[in-house]
Parts: sequence; structure tokens; C-alpha cells
Amino acid sequence: MTRPDTISEAMLHSYVDGRLTPGERVTVAQWLATDPDAHAEIALWQRQRDAIATLYAPVATEPVPARLDPHRLAAARIGRRNALLRMAAAAVVLVGVGIGAGWIAHDRLTPGASDLLIANAVNAHALYVKESRHAVEVGAGDEKHLVTWLSNRLSRKISAPDLSSQGFTLVGGRLLPPALDVPAGPVAQLMYENATSDRLTVYVTAALPGGKRVASFEKRDGLDAFYWANDTITCTVVADLPREAMQPVARAVYQQLTWR
Repeated sequence: MTRPDTISEAMLHSYVDGRLTPGERVTVAQWLATDPDAHAEIALWQRQRDAIATLYAPVATEPVPARLDPHRLAAARIGRRNALLRMAAAAVVLVGVGIGAGWIAHDRLTPGASDLLIANAVNAHALYVKESRHAVEVGAGDEKHLVTWLSNRLSRKISAPDLSSQGFTLVGGRLLPPALDVPAGPVAQLMYENATSDRLTVYVTAALPGGKRVASFEKRDGLDAFYWANDTITCTVVADLPREAMQPVARAVYQQLTWR
């Protein structure tokens, strides 16, 4: 269904960000209720918003450094062409929010492969977190061997993120077969546990063809799944945790596996 002239693209973005007036929000919500495709698109934007918040929330709240103050930059560029000034302003905004908007600019989740990887990560999590003696193939006591073995099998250097600051310790990991119909090769699954026996898993594969960057928060079968991909690997963090506990864990995994 064609979007009404009364609803602009800017209004849709404001709807996702919760910045519309009550009346405008009702107008957009009523239209979305009549257009399943638009509703699905907006739902995807909202998941990406949550993913961006997870990755960049700490940076977004930091003050912009004085050297990047827009007034100072503008004064230094007096006489330059307007195009250069616009580029400088854009750079300031991106740095100020922790370059989170860059994720939105990249392609959205690949409809087939990414969705299948998330589903497989959730299924593998549900299967193995219930195990006691056989939850992993290689225990945390042999972590060096574990990460070397998994890195070799994935043909990608990976590590076991240190999640001690989030209250989780490494249980171990295992090698899983490639997900069906996904051209990403074998899978490494790392498992962590906290003091109250809550478990989370980190599901890692080689990058999908094209290596496009995406990020998304998903809810699958009662579990939270935080998925992200870059030009080296894909990763899905799965757990049954409150969102306020899941976000710092997912952020720590992202930062450590991308060597930030």
C-alpha cells in the first residue's frame, strides 16, 4: 500500500525514535496497521535502533570533545565551499553519537542467510544450555586450545571474550556444523555462565559473502538474540536475560571480537 502524503519519511523515523506527538503517533500507527509490509519495515528499524543503542550507548552520552565543537570547526572553515562545511558538520554528528548511525546506513539484514543464522544460534543455545556434563566439547580449563582449534576451523581468528565484568565466566565451547543453506562454513559456539547459573552463548561464523555490516536485536522463542556482522565474522549472542543485563554483555562481545 502506498504511504499517505500526510506521513513523511521523517515522521516514520521520528515514530521509531518515539519523537512524534500523540496525534502524529496515532496517525502513523493506524496506517501501519493496514500495511503489513510497512509494519515489518518499521519493526526492523526498531530492532536496529535497539542494536545501535546496545553498541554505542556509552559513547553517545559522552560530551563532544572541544576540538570537535561544531562552532569551532565552522569558524576554522570560513571561506570554504558549503559542501565542505556540510561534510564537517556530518562528521561531528557521527563522532558525537559514536558513529552509530553508520549501522543504519549499511544494508539491513540479508533476508535469508542472516535470519537462518539467528534461528540456528537460538536453537543451538536452547539445546546445549540444558546440558550439565556435555554442555561443551572443550572446557574453559583448556581455553588456549579451544580458541586455536575454533579459529583454525573457521579460518578466522577469534577469541573467547572476557565477560567477567558482566558477571559471566567461560564454560567452554564446541564446533558446530554449517547452518543449512548459509554460505558461512562451520560454527563456533562459546558458552558462559554467571553466579546464578544463567547461561549465554556466542555463536560465531565466517562472514557472509559480501561482508556487509549489520546489527539487530531479535526476540526468538522467548530468548534475546543480538546479531551483528562485519567483513570478517558474523556473531549472535543468545541468552534469556533482562534487556538491561543483555545489552552490556552483547556490547562487550562486539567490542572484543572486533578488536575495538
